[in-house]
Amino acid sequence: MTHNGSDRPPVPDTKLDTGGQSPAMGASEALLARARQLDLGGKFELPPGDPVTHFGAGYAKVIVSNVFLSGLDPDFAAEHTGYFTAPYENRKHVVGIEVDRNARAVHVRLDNGVTRTAKIFASQGAVTLPLGADDVFFSPSVVTPDLPPPETLPWPMGDVTVADDFGLDRGKLDRAVDLAFAGDSMTAAFLVTYRGEIVAERYRDGIGIHTPLESWSMGKSMTATLLGRLVHQGVYELWQPAPIPEWQNGGDPRAEIRIADIMRMSSGLRFRAMQDPDYLPALGYPDHLYVYTGSINAFEFAATRSQQWPPNQVGRYRNVDPVLANYLIRLGVEGRAENYHAFPQRALFDKLGMRNTVLETDPYGNFLLQGYEFASARDWARLGNLYLGDGVWRGERLLPEGWVEFVSTLAPGWAADNRPIYGGFFWLNGDGQWPVPREAYFMSGAGGQKTMIIPSHDLVVVRLGHYSGVEASQESLSRALAALIQAVPER
Repeated sequence: MTHNGSDRPPVPDTKLDTGGQSPAMGASEALLARARQLDLGGKFELPPGDPVTHFGAGYAKVIVSNVFLSGLDPDFAAEHTGYFTAPYENRKHVVGIEVDRNARAVHVRLDNGVTRTAKIFASQGAVTLPLGADDVFFSPSVVTPDLPPPETLPWPMGDVTVADDFGLDRGKLDRAVDLAFAGDSMTAAFLVTYRGEIVAERYRDGIGIHTPLESWSMGKSMTATLLGRLVHQGVYELWQPAPIPEWQNGGDPRAEIRIADIMRMSSGLRFRAMQDPDYLPALGYPDHLYVYTGSINAFEFAATRSQQWPPNQVGRYRNVDPVLANYLIRLGVEGRAENYHAFPQRALFDKLGMRNTVLETDPYGNFLLQGYEFASARDWARLGNLYLGDGVWRGERLLPEGWVEFVSTLAPGWAADNRPIYGGFFWLNGDGQWPVPREAYFMSGAGGQKTMIIPSHDLVVVRLGHYSGVEASQESLSRALAALIQAVPER
């Protein structure tokens, strides 16, 4: 396939990866003044490289994942997916796209003369190759679920579902599903569980119960879960200083940053993100994107950022913290001489019946689980139900006692700025943005991806969709949630 990006029709501007929040939300003068007062000095340094070349890396990765993991048509994927690392307005720089099905690779040719290549590497999904490289710097491995065939098992460990609406109004449930797919929302999957059982489910044509879809920053909540597994197994303690090797040289102030601070997006590290209240595009290419598109060792990059604020004082949605959390996961797993790439499947996914989740890496084999993951709606529902069950699954505690309360409790650094919207790698409905109880909390990713956990109604709601519909999807999901709350009684 060759595709010229310049002839595509314009689409509305899309929101960035803010978990559904406006980037400028809460950007009052008081908030900015408080940040200036706490600033420890220093300055930002722009990531190396050319923004157009970085864009090409993100675009190639997006297309190869959507074609070879989700099974989307290449032209559809090029048009409708991945506006986060590959903004639509920048696609004017694309001269052509070649999909190599034999190599399971995509080559994106840019108007600056650069070609970016991304390809599938075993179970590690799509990786964008660094410029001048023809391979990655790790040994890809195949990791398969250690589970019986799904058609032989009942939900949630398998595919067999019960035909029981639990006395709920079927018409109201169907109405909620209709609303989720309304208009130009480009919803690809919508699924509702009540008391752990699937009571509503629908997919776009060509998408099914096993289709992994781009999920973006919902991966941050999956990161929280994997880290929770290690805490439960005694590898780490939530409140201990984070043992990042680069911080252990005597006197480094970053050695005081706790694991809990990292999970709260409150490490205080200097890292420019589009979600910063004072961010301006003219400031240059943001670090928040660079850890996706730089084709670098993302863990090393994150660990070498300097301190901007004291830890646990200022909450900012910056990818440095989930990247560091994933660094801790790798350190913890390999410190036990275990297979890092198999750890998520063996320690979590096999436990929950998750067979259709792919976690992607940088060229050094580091999981970029701040947002480069593909998973099916049913797999996200399984993860959501683990939290609905307070970290207990089929009678086995998988997460430490109090873990669910921690991730769903407002982080102090965010509370100090009067932004009641973030916990521990989970978003909160503390400002009532969504028409569900304020105690609800959720996983959220760019493009309108959501997994809502609503304990008061025993609900988990998953919505996945294609990025071009993000504007309409916010309204359609809001209306669908309002209809669900009317259809399902409180506990």
